[in-house]
Amino acid sequence: MTADTPRRRTRPNVVGHASLLALSLLSVFPIYWMIATSVRPTNELLTSSLVPSALTWEHYRYMWDAIPMDSMLVTTFLMSVAITVTQLLTSLLAAYAFARWSFPGGRILFGLFALTWLVPFQVTMIPNYVLLSNLRWLDTLWALVVPQTASAFAILLLYQSVNAFPRDLLDAARIDGANSWSTLWRVLVPNLRAPLATLAILLFISSWNEYFWPLLVTRDIERSVVQIGLQMFLTSEGNLWGPMMAGATVASLPILVLYIVLQRQVVESFMKSGLR
Repeated sequence: MTADTPRRRTRPNVVGHASLLALSLLSVFPIYWMIATSVRPTNELLTSSLVPSALTWEHYRYMWDAIPMDSMLVTTFLMSVAITVTQLLTSLLAAYAFARWSFPGGRILFGLFALTWLVPFQVTMIPNYVLLSNLRWLDTLWALVVPQTASAFAILLLYQSVNAFPRDLLDAARIDGANSWSTLWRVLVPNLRAPLATLAILLFISSWNEYFWPLLVTRDIERSVVQIGLQMFLTSEGNLWGPMMAGATVASLPILVLYIVLQRQVVESFMKSGLR
């Protein structure tokens, strides 16, 4: 029995690792296909071969000449960073207030915040557009950022993390003379780096992939975002798959860099969530 025990333990491990490897390949394959299509010759774009017969950069040159990719990347980056930072700040303050303080109507107010997550974007689209038009903010970065400075999803996510934080540490900081503001930034935030990093990635990706709202409030292509630029390669006369995949590859690089930088905090957050 003892001799067979190691073998029985290794079999599930082999099956599990093989399954994870297969899932990893399925996840990575679309990215590989996107990059491979961006460097294929034009006459091979619709072929099913996994490896291009030759490498070409003509699609990247065409993409860069057809759309103002540089200005679009700058606008998209500034918009994503501004939305991510403002949503993190407002969500952290709101989550700390709801989890730490007890005040009349607090549960009702928190429930109203949670219900806003269920309100479709189409409900608030027209009022926000009219307001921004009256403020003369159309075709500006303010129009892209200001309506999205708060997120019910981010508040709910951080509320769970703040509410699970040991209250004894917060009470000890208060006994030592720290006020609520100092307790938040000196005690709570340093211990919430993992969930904050995870939330930052989710918010940044969501903002980076924003399409419909920038399409509504921007008219000048120079002040538009990357997703609108990629859509320009899908025309009624035909789809330019090569340039579009080249643009998608360039647009994916900031997301990849962000994940590599914050990968440690993200893995730590998922591990702690699983242990709970």
